[in-house]
Amino acid sequence: MSWLFAAESVTKAYGERQVLKVASLWLEKGRISALLGRNGSGKSTLLRIATGQLSADQGAIHFRGVVYERPRLRTLAAQGLFYLPDSGLLSRRLPLEEQLDAVRWRFGNGALDNAISRLHLGNLLGQNADELSGGERRRAELALAWGRQPLCLLADEPLAGIQPGDREIVGEELRQLAAAGCAILVTGHEVREILTITHEVVWMTAGTTHGLGAPDDALRHQQFRREYLGRSLE
Repeated sequence: MSWLFAAESVTKAYGERQVLKVASLWLEKGRISALLGRNGSGKSTLLRIATGQLSADQGAIHFRGVVYERPRLRTLAAQGLFYLPDSGLLSRRLPLEEQLDAVRWRFGNGALDNAISRLHLGNLLGQNADELSGGERRRAELALAWGRQPLCLLADEPLAGIQPGDREIVGEELRQLAAAGCAILVTGHEVREILTITHEVVWMTAGTTHGLGAPDDALRHQQFRREYLGRSLE
């Protein structure tokens, strides 16, 4: 078994509406996987199940060799998983510096200080989250992730709503995390940027996942190009 984290044969229905028919994904150390699909295809539901925020009807989550039929985010986090939601990770009441200091005190490593420098956060430490732009918040959240030094990172739309310069910085940090051995999953619709940092592509359509392989292989998949990409790469 080479994968670190997996969601296997997951199903979920709300009444008669089958949101997830059968969905699976596997994440390996040091590699970035992209979960792509249109809005309403089931990506958010799968991610919520994978992070223990929602119970599946069937299927299981595997992490570090342990099988969880009803995972809890706190339990997964204690084992080295870091969930980066699309918003709301930072406290709005505390300056960024205090939030980073709390992580430094709890986990105590030099990775956080290096990340603060690389992510250009030095002049933002005295500000609250509400005072930061979307890109600045995302960079600060990645600094928190570095402070935790996660074994696995699940990032929900990390490139959404931020400027191109911030996207480049965030993409590079995700690559650096993967190079440090982290298994990473990203979602989003920023196809060009996501494909440049991704090792594997998983396509979700109508509640079902399809492993398409490397980005070049995904781009040659005619149904994926026709039904999802459309003109997004032209």
